[in-house]
Amino acid sequence: MREFIVEADGGSRGNPGPAGYGAVVCDAATGQTLLETAEYIGVATNNVAEYRGLLAGLRAAHTLDPAATVHVRMDSKLVIEQMSGRWKIKHPSMKPLATQARGVFPPDRVTYEWIPRAENKHADRLANEAMDAGARGERWSPGESTAELEAGAAAPLGEQRPEAPGERHPDSSGERHPDSAGRQQPTARGWSAAPDLGTPATLVLLRHGETPLTPQKRFSGSGGTDPSLSDAGREQARRVADALARRGTVQAVLASPLARTRETAEIVAARLGLDVVVEDGLRETDFGAWEGLTFGEVRDRHPDDLNAWLADPAARPTGGGESFAEVAARIAVTRDELVTAHAGRTVLLVTHVTPIKTLVRLALGAPPESLFRMELSAASLSAVAYYADGNASVRLFNDTSHLR
Repeated sequence: MREFIVEADGGSRGNPGPAGYGAVVCDAATGQTLLETAEYIGVATNNVAEYRGLLAGLRAAHTLDPAATVHVRMDSKLVIEQMSGRWKIKHPSMKPLATQARGVFPPDRVTYEWIPRAENKHADRLANEAMDAGARGERWSPGESTAELEAGAAAPLGEQRPEAPGERHPDSSGERHPDSAGRQQPTARGWSAAPDLGTPATLVLLRHGETPLTPQKRFSGSGGTDPSLSDAGREQARRVADALARRGTVQAVLASPLARTRETAEIVAARLGLDVVVEDGLRETDFGAWEGLTFGEVRDRHPDDLNAWLADPAARPTGGGESFAEVAARIAVTRDELVTAHAGRTVLLVTHVTPIKTLVRLALGAPPESLFRMELSAASLSAVAYYADGNASVRLFNDTSHLR
């Protein structure tokens, strides 16, 4: 069984104030860095940012190998003690984050270790880079991580991180109590008895209609020419709009910022009498130097990079594109934000091949290589329902009946 080390950190410049997190996944056997992730999260406390870092690190590890064991190392005594079950979780902003973190891997496959701040420089640096990017109005990207790990170019988060009032100790006496009330238990599976979890948040996933590149099967991601729909693609969008109008269940429409998804979404939303909200997290993978090329052309020009990309979810396309692991970490964050914001509703997400396949893969708990085992047609519909206990149910995949 593969073992990962996850190091995570978070900080707030104000507590509460502008906040961000960073996390890194390493191979426990070799020490090799496999994946970095970081994000500016707006105004939050140090403790919330630390929990967000933990959650992002665990999810990143899960994208690499859902069957792995994970050893978490953090310099937050609060998070380590609470996740180990020795301290109570009292703050309302932390309880759902801790519950989500416990649900990424089975509890018996995750261990926790407190480390001194000086040993957590990598995650600390990533969190500071994310906050710096947020201050500039930008998103953090892996390409920003150029500082030497031991250089201490960013100020240590600990210099800005007094504990939130009431959160350093589980109660005023300072005693530590087992987290018996808040401890996550293994979720019931299959047909076993379970409480009524209410109406799920249902994400209806629509791949955009055809563009001129689609029939040629060319790589078309977020770093290419951003093509618009073809005439055939517009007709596909009108047909799916009619089908969704007949069903009458969609309550909101969100779209990737790329032209083909926004155009598809506008056609559908106009038919449904809804507005389109652009969600940057739904954008397609950046395929780097492969943008606009066919698979065969990439194989001829960049055979080694292509083979690595097909074999390792952490490998990036030639020229600094996104790896599947990086996309999965981004999609997982976007999914959680949307599921929380649209609890009990049915929402249409107009997006692309990789985000849709990734949402389905994560819902099934399938390994990364399953992405290559799915066929997803232009203007196809898929759907995943998300319940209050964190479980997901794939309801539909690659439905094109409305196009026939």
